[in-house]
Amino acid sequence: MATLLEPKTDLVALADAATNRAAAALAAAQQPDGHWVFELEADATIPAEYVLLRHYLGEPRDVEIERKIGVYLRRIQGTHHGWPLFHGGAFDVSASVKAYYALKMIGDDVNAPHMAAARAAILAVGGAEATNVFTRIQLALFDAGPWKAVPTLPVELILLPRWFPIHLSKMAYWARTVIVPLLVLAAKKPVAVNESDVKVDELYTGVAKPPESKAAGTKRGWTIFFNGLDVVLKRVDRFWPGKLRAHAVRKCVDFTVERLNGEDGLGAIYPAMANSVMMFACLGYAEDHPHRAIARKSVENLLVVKEDEAYCQPCVSPVWDTALAAHAMLEAGGEDNEARADAALAWLKPLQVLDVRGDWAEQRPDVRPGGWAFQYNNAHYPDLDDTAVVVMAMDRAQARSGADYREAIDRGVEWTVGLQSKGGGFGAFDADNHHHYLNNIPFADHGALLDPATSDVSARVVSMLGQLGENLDSPRMQEALGFLEREQMADGSWFGRWGVNYIYGTWSVLCALNAAGVDPQSPMVRKAVAWLVSIQNVDGGWGEDCDSYDLAYKTYTPAPSTASQTGWALLALMAAGEVDLTAVDRGVAHLAATQDADGLWGQEMYTGGGFPRVFYLRYHGYPKYFPLWAMARYRNLKRGNTRRVAVGM
Repeated sequence: MATLLEPKTDLVALADAATNRAAAALAAAQQPDGHWVFELEADATIPAEYVLLRHYLGEPRDVEIERKIGVYLRRIQGTHHGWPLFHGGAFDVSASVKAYYALKMIGDDVNAPHMAAARAAILAVGGAEATNVFTRIQLALFDAGPWKAVPTLPVELILLPRWFPIHLSKMAYWARTVIVPLLVLAAKKPVAVNESDVKVDELYTGVAKPPESKAAGTKRGWTIFFNGLDVVLKRVDRFWPGKLRAHAVRKCVDFTVERLNGEDGLGAIYPAMANSVMMFACLGYAEDHPHRAIARKSVENLLVVKEDEAYCQPCVSPVWDTALAAHAMLEAGGEDNEARADAALAWLKPLQVLDVRGDWAEQRPDVRPGGWAFQYNNAHYPDLDDTAVVVMAMDRAQARSGADYREAIDRGVEWTVGLQSKGGGFGAFDADNHHHYLNNIPFADHGALLDPATSDVSARVVSMLGQLGENLDSPRMQEALGFLEREQMADGSWFGRWGVNYIYGTWSVLCALNAAGVDPQSPMVRKAVAWLVSIQNVDGGWGEDCDSYDLAYKTYTPAPSTASQTGWALLALMAAGEVDLTAVDRGVAHLAATQDADGLWGQEMYTGGGFPRVFYLRYHGYPKYFPLWAMARYRNLKRGNTRRVAVGM
């Protein structure tokens, strides 16, 4: 339904009222120690894997947790009878096989209507043989699928020198932490305890199918080469010298133990954490061994248990949530809101990683640590996006209150700019992680083995530098801006790697261009503004579907308006100097009309990016702080003496 603008509607007053209500609600959600953390929801895969992990280990059954996870999995089953990768998304065979297996393990009757319908839908697309590599591994670990259907990655990979074309340092941090314990599991090929002896033979068609890559830009020559290499590795696997294999296993254990990360877990992401637990178990570590016990506890910390249902998060996002919420509260202004932001920054300050030279140092050994991680603790893997956002919030607070964050800001900037990649852009966790031929490895069918420079992260760093007063003509700024100019799509938008998708990318870049002092009348900015206005929904908001990541991309995929994407679009247009645009008025009216009674906004749509085409995220905090931020900015610019946004975001 369209959001109608009455001729005498005082949008500034509406925005002011909405800001005050939203800020009060966000303040109420702040933790006593000053930080914010909201649920981070993925698809059925993670909660299903959690159920299977417990049965793999042979742990005593927690009937109540299983019951609640069962309620959750049945609730999110799609109208296509399977499970999607995001709310309202298409059927996904891998997520569906795991969800079906977990429900069967929980005790659902395979002849129950929801199970029979899911099974039929799975078989119709090729059955369990059509699943991705990680699902095939999960099935093989339960002896519910063949290891021969899993591409080979020998554990000896851990021993290869850095100059070798296939090396862990050439892969993204998330791939590294997931793969290392998995190398041990693939070498040992343990079988789950699975006391109930539940299998899913009924999901197999008997027709083998190779994994289907989700990677962009795969090359036929590289694919043929790596597929041939996989055949060779399978044939020679049993001939590896025993002492060499044992040495490789020890190296994998050493890698994992060094990065166990306490109760926050290996890499602070579920797949790596679960793999580390299974690795320790298959190597004979007792349940109470410190390494296995702490790894197991890290998994448990990801559970979200509610009155009627439960699910497992892929990770937690406290630093990201806290930094973004602090920006929103600073924008909202007022003594109480600014005090809330100050408390958040006081919580963030000691989380800066100053003493651990993480994996990023292999590529940049001369750079000092100084970043922030996404999670409570992930010292080996801070990221540039979080660091830039925290630095900008600290700079805003310092300019307002006189609080001294100079040392933290300086170290954050030093570390961030030290990871600038060739070509001027910035990746999320590493520099120059762009060995694209690796995405042709059969094992890398998820298409997310790498962490190359992206528009959104690069824009965030430019925003930080611009807010801090970096000269537009400085070499590193010119290189970064050149990267962003080359990355602009023909329609004027930018790709969003970590948020869905072109709206997110365009918001990120327009904020950066403004902060850097790029002329708002430049063709680059004008094209982006015209694109954003052209995709505005009839109701005044903005929405974009996760299918915008489709490999056959022709244009962005429209979707019903969401609070977070509307917030991004409004912030983007205002960064481009367009606060007086009719499209902005309509967007503000839409947010005012859709604000919930509690002062916040609801949103079931997934607008967070994990791995394009494979894994998406629903940040429960996004509809809480981004619309607030946009409404407060609109009010502030309309009431102020300038239409220019003076900060980086």
